Amino acid sequence: MKMLRRIVFFVMSCMLAVMSAQQITAGAVGGCSAKAAVVYDPVSGEFLYEKNADTRLPMASTTKIMSALIALESGNLDEQFTVDPEAIKTEGSSMGLREGDKVTMRGLVCGMLLPSGNDAANAAAVRCMGSIENFVDEMNRRAEQMGLRDTHFVTPSGLDDDTEEHFSTARDMAKLAAAALENEDFAAICSQKYIKLEFGDPPELRWLTNSNKLLGRCEGVIGVKTGFTDKARRCFVSACERNGARLICVTLNDPDDWRDHSALYDSAFAQMQTCVLKGSGKLFTVKAAGGTADEFSAACRQVSMALPDTAADKVRCEYRVKKFAFAPVKCGEKVGEAVFYIGGREIAREPITAGEDVAQAPSDKEDNGWHGFFCELEKLLD
Repeated sequence: MKMLRRIVFFVMSCMLAVMSAQQITAGAVGGCSAKAAVVYDPVSGEFLYEKNADTRLPMASTTKIMSALIALESGNLDEQFTVDPEAIKTEGSSMGLREGDKVTMRGLVCGMLLPSGNDAANAAAVRCMGSIENFVDEMNRRAEQMGLRDTHFVTPSGLDDDTEEHFSTARDMAKLAAAALENEDFAAICSQKYIKLEFGDPPELRWLTNSNKLLGRCEGVIGVKTGFTDKARRCFVSACERNGARLICVTLNDPDDWRDHSALYDSAFAQMQTCVLKGSGKLFTVKAAGGTADEFSAACRQVSMALPDTAADKVRCEYRVKKFAFAPVKCGEKVGEAVFYIGGREIAREPITAGEDVAQAPSDKEDNGWHGFFCELEKLLD
């Protein structure tokens, strides 16, 4: 009887421990204090967490993600120029620009992404497009081009306006951040806790501090942008890399954003798995023209990728393989490629390569004519 009681007690203890762990995890995610939030996997396009993801809200200085991206794409990033004196006359956070200061576009982007300088955003806008109004038009054009259907900009900085027309959604901001991080300059700048710049009149060395407090505090965080206004409250877009995966988290109107982002990442990365993509590792037989063998083997190596556990079974593969290759063929020579998709989104591509050598067959002058014919035919069919 005592033994039975011990067994029952042990089983109940284990069940309680599991339930407690589940409650902790669920509480960390379900208890997100943001008005709207998402966690996004840009590779698969899957959203691992959503809360009011499509609710239109003001997004404060996270607006500068778009402003910085457009500025970085304008070119001549390290060319010095004098800031427009009217553009820098703005309220709120600042990188410290004054009339007559000489800057570079790269420096202005640093001023936007680290201390969230409204002066930097306006100065960049005028430099890029001639006026703030023209720059905002470009921001909205790019938003439409990116498919951000619930986003509209009124200012380059994200300052509140009286029109209620400056808004986005957690879902749109995640997609915008994913696109911005594809720009190497953007990714490099937003990941820095501090940056040393030289600007002013005359230029002098200064340090800028990043307002993103999760850098160095939350495992794997690599950016992106904070924001705050009285209307929008605390807004935060971050990106995090762990175990070969990158996720993006967005919270809008969140009084506890640092803690929420950390908890959301812990939960979301637990849903990621490294898997071999379906369709990779496939073997092929390719015809050889003018060779010592009629055909040769080729293969696509196995491709592994971190994906949400809900996305792994959605992978499909398209193979693009040459109908034939003219000898000589070298082992490892590319004869095609495998392209992997989830839905209509390309997630990876891998070359299909020859697995063996095929020597060119001995030929006489008449054969050489066929050699040229097959070379041209191969080009047409490639």
